[in-house]
Amino acid sequence: MKEPLTLIGIDVGGTKIAAGTLTWPAGVRSGARVIPTLAHRGGRAVLDDVLGLTRALATETAQAGRRVAAIGIGICELVDREGRLASDNCIRWRDLPVLGELGGIAPVVLEADVRAAALAESRFGAGEGRDPFLYVTVGTGISCCLVNGGRPFLGAHGATGTMASSPVDAECPACGHVDRRTLEEIASGPALVARYVAAGGTATRGHEVVAAAHSGDLRAVEVIRTAATALGVQVGLLVNVLDPAAVIVGGGLGLSEGPYWEKLVPAIRRGIWAEQYRGLPILRASVGTDACWVGAALAAVPRA
Repeated sequence: MKEPLTLIGIDVGGTKIAAGTLTWPAGVRSGARVIPTLAHRGGRAVLDDVLGLTRALATETAQAGRRVAAIGIGICELVDREGRLASDNCIRWRDLPVLGELGGIAPVVLEADVRAAALAESRFGAGEGRDPFLYVTVGTGISCCLVNGGRPFLGAHGATGTMASSPVDAECPACGHVDRRTLEEIASGPALVARYVAAGGTATRGHEVVAAAHSGDLRAVEVIRTAATALGVQVGLLVNVLDPAAVIVGGGLGLSEGPYWEKLVPAIRRGIWAEQYRGLPILRASVGTDACWVGAALAAVPRA
């Protein structure tokens, strides 16, 4: 019998960096910690924080008499089929020796954050036994991943998942105004805050807008209604194209209780064309907010 592997997983997101260790194949999590990303400081500062977290986890692992077999990094950027960064929209690492510096601790694998989270749900969460399934994450950003045969679908270039980054370009038939916002500018956590503040409310986090809607603030109610409806239409379209066995929703906002979820689920079902499939399971991700770092660790499991 092979010895269990100890893996380090890191989630480098737009708002937070989360990390922990995972024992494979048992899936035991330990040492989880979270710090703010503060990406505005630049890529070097973010990489230094990631190095600090990784070294601390590696030290804890060594003190427990184990060694780190590999490190997985899930990042909120495009990662190509060869595991190389293909964008630097938020985390500016393309010109930094990320693999070289982290590789001094243990072998490193890079993965797109949404694919990492979807992989975690496939192995340990709501995706177990459901194939294929569509994973959608809603938080600082919005993205998606199809999991087929237990593996995230990469596409031709590894550029899958950017479902919410292109302009909607919806033209009003009455006045001709073209709405060029992206879905992320309508339905993500920061979008809820921006739209609520523009309507006269006060909030700094998307969850505060959800709470305001729950308490009956009509401005927040309208922001949540339109956000969840817009996202539901897009997810319904993806269901029509991909025909998954289930939709699994994760991310900080996607996992929230209350009006966002309550509006999102029926909006998805309304967007599904085939009436007989409108009852497909729409589930919250069960690995929770650890999903990305857990999935990043899984992506780093050495292959025989």
